[in-house]
Amino acid sequence: EKEKERQARREEERRMKEEADAKKKSDEEAKKKSALSSMGSNYSSHLQRADQKRGGKKETEREKKKKILAARRKPLNIDHLSEDKLKDKINELNEWMRQLESEKFDHMEKLKLQKYEVTRLRRRVEELSKFSKKGAAARRRK
Repeated sequence: EKEKERQARREEERRMKEEADAKKKSDEEAKKKSALSSMGSNYSSHLQRADQKRGGKKETEREKKKKILAARRKPLNIDHLSEDKLKDKINELNEWMRQLESEKFDHMEKLKLQKYEVTRLRRRVEELSKFSKKGAAARRRK
């Protein structure tokens, strides 16, 4: 009798679990269908929601980047400008572009130097590890 009760209880739990799983799958499929149907014009917002679900640090880094880019991007209101003012605006934008390119060049050169320094120091560490006891033991194990 107790065995029958246990078996009935297990059967009931299994049935409930299967129902819950089936409901969960149908909910997920409904969400996917609604997401796919709205993907046409709102595809980027769907991707943003997916990124938010992943959460945390990446989202904040993206937000920081968006804020910085929004601050750097200046609106280009040239519809009402005269020819002289347009030329001034062109010169201003050209100068700004030169400045950005020079900063980019400086950063790239700094990056090259840092990469070189890292490789040089790695080689030095490898050379020094040859003479240490730990390094010799590690080489023998391999």
